[in-house]
Amino acid sequence: MDGWIILDKPVGLGSTQAVSAVKRVLRQGGYGKHKVGHGGTLDPLASGVLPIAIGEATKLSGRMLDADKAYDFTLSFGVETDTLDAEGKAIANSDVRPTRDQVAAVLASFTGPIEQVPPAFSALKVDGARAYDLARAGEEVVLKSRAVTIHALELIDWTGEAATFAARVSKGTYIRSLARDIAYALDTVGHVTMLRRTKAGPFTLDQAISLDKLNQVAMGQPLEDLILPLTAGLDDIPALAVSFDQARALREGRKVIGAAKHQGLHLAIADNVPIALVEVSGPEMRVVRGFNIAMSKEENL
Repeated sequence: MDGWIILDKPVGLGSTQAVSAVKRVLRQGGYGKHKVGHGGTLDPLASGVLPIAIGEATKLSGRMLDADKAYDFTLSFGVETDTLDAEGKAIANSDVRPTRDQVAAVLASFTGPIEQVPPAFSALKVDGARAYDLARAGEEVVLKSRAVTIHALELIDWTGEAATFAARVSKGTYIRSLARDIAYALDTVGHVTMLRRTKAGPFTLDQAISLDKLNQVAMGQPLEDLILPLTAGLDDIPALAVSFDQARALREGRKVIGAAKHQGLHLAIADNVPIALVEVSGPEMRVVRGFNIAMSKEENL
């Protein structure tokens, strides 16, 4: 039970609630208690790919938070809300409706490295308090701009009143802020009415399962059939086979000499079991993150 369940999170469910739902499914399936976490917050308004880490995979949640994400989102023109999405109250209005060509023309200015001011209704902290708590209390929230990267931004649908985009973005990017700024660039205002995450790190919608389906499957077949291996979250990290003696040393936190030809981050594996993420520098290999997963030849360690 060390791996990933890729949830197709429904609208209306928070990421923490999704984690609780998976914990409940594990208990109902007779799997007992396991560490469970998510790999990147997804707002209740949003749906789509939410990687749920189980067991030792929770040690990789931080890497998933830092990974690029992909989204489809709809920007409806004419009304800006305080939350920049459909859950907020209107704070600005405009009669301006851009043409499709005008929308397409501004996208280049939002592609690549950009500066972005996060929404006031966000989980960022201001003087120790969550920005959304301050905003809900009616306080003025001023957040600093941050550098993010929009790797790709494409207009995929347009109705005259709204535009739908596909975006691939770096960590720290707020789609609600991106939508707000696109509307401003078109001399109008708007807010997000649909947000769906299509990819998080290596995980896509093709691998995702709905919560309803997860509950149904858990009643009739082993959950192991649905859980992707821990290594599925490390498809960009080269594997490095190590001996049992080297594995023992790594598990004890000791450095290993002369085990790899190439420098950088590797996934050390012994007996087809992940031992640790290791950093190879010169002749030395040191542990970055160790995994406590039993091996079939554990007696050799």
